[in-house]
Amino acid sequence: MKKLILLAAAGLMTFTAFAQPKEEKDGFQFTTVKANPITSVKNQASSGTCWCFSGISLAESEAIRLGTATPETIDLSEMFVVGNTYIDRAVKYVRTDGHVSYGQGSSCKDVFYSMKEHGIVPNSEMPGLNYGTENHKHAELAAVCKGFVQAIATNPNKTLTPVWKDALKGIVEAYLGKFPEKFTVNGKEYTPKSYFESLKLNPDDYIDFTSWTHIPYYEMSPVEVGDNWRWEYAYNIPLDEMIKVFDYAIDKGYTIAWGADVSEQGFTRNGIAVVPDPEYVNKAKEKGSDEARWLGVTAGSTKFEVKGPVKEMEITPENRQKGYEEKTTTDDHGMHIFGIAKDQNGNKYYMVKNSWGDGSKYKGIWYCSEAYVKYKTMDFLIHKDALPKDLKKKCGIK
Repeated sequence: MKKLILLAAAGLMTFTAFAQPKEEKDGFQFTTVKANPITSVKNQASSGTCWCFSGISLAESEAIRLGTATPETIDLSEMFVVGNTYIDRAVKYVRTDGHVSYGQGSSCKDVFYSMKEHGIVPNSEMPGLNYGTENHKHAELAAVCKGFVQAIATNPNKTLTPVWKDALKGIVEAYLGKFPEKFTVNGKEYTPKSYFESLKLNPDDYIDFTSWTHIPYYEMSPVEVGDNWRWEYAYNIPLDEMIKVFDYAIDKGYTIAWGADVSEQGFTRNGIAVVPDPEYVNKAKEKGSDEARWLGVTAGSTKFEVKGPVKEMEITPENRQKGYEEKTTTDDHGMHIFGIAKDQNGNKYYMVKNSWGDGSKYKGIWYCSEAYVKYKTMDFLIHKDALPKDLKKKCGIK
């Protein structure tokens, strides 16, 4: 189910692990500038749980940074969090008479909320595959749970019984497995909460950020996406400071859970994310042009395939906001940023751990250009100590 790509305990990943060979003449040639420790690439498969995979990946990297785990010894259960979230979310759904979303999506911050409330367990204790497949497949589970909570929300008896949450828990456990109450790791017995405490993670230390022009800077506001059923708040910061946070954090050894739009042509399914300049694309359509070689376009075509470094669009707070308002930038996918690399032309890319398995060109790692991150970031979650001091002061974060 989960193929391991174990990384060196020291945490600095080599160029050869993630990039094309230097001798390759065409295409991207990446050199790692800084890469912080991550655990093996996982596969969310046919489940809408990227938020959990990215949040768990951040938690694992944080435990490694804190010295309570190594990449080889920590593999936390995404499905323990997902299962508890189905139940927690049902309570909010019923309380609001069905006026919050109920589905597979959520926020990466929900991972830390869940761990604070319920603890966490190793993946071996709850892999979440009770329904007979080798990979996650949640359409039926999601449909059954939603049908159940929709019925409860109508309050058919005019007074809710005290057992409806137990009934929903029974559904979740039928699909994902029993929630472990006690288990043993390295000869020591734990409960989910005591195991979480052993990792030394403080959920209150993880803060969410956005960057939009319709919200005052350095103030908190709800993250305005449908899957934010917990009504999580985030600090809103200017676009240039957002990029400074990413660079500062990575340099200091921190990683970032990243929510982004991945529905663009420039976000390839083979490990690259760029924002080609529209004029550059149009020029590339000219038959025989050099740009056509890098974009794989032909005259009259509206599609392209990024094959190497391209000229990218200049991203501003204004065109970024325009994408959000016009719904061309949407809440699509959660991933985990852990490093910085440069291509053969010196352009900067963020190294991103995805949760689509390790079958892509860079074994589950994506190289996302700075332009793409500036343009398509929805929000990001980070430890407060990874923030520059001046930003913490502006936001009133202690």
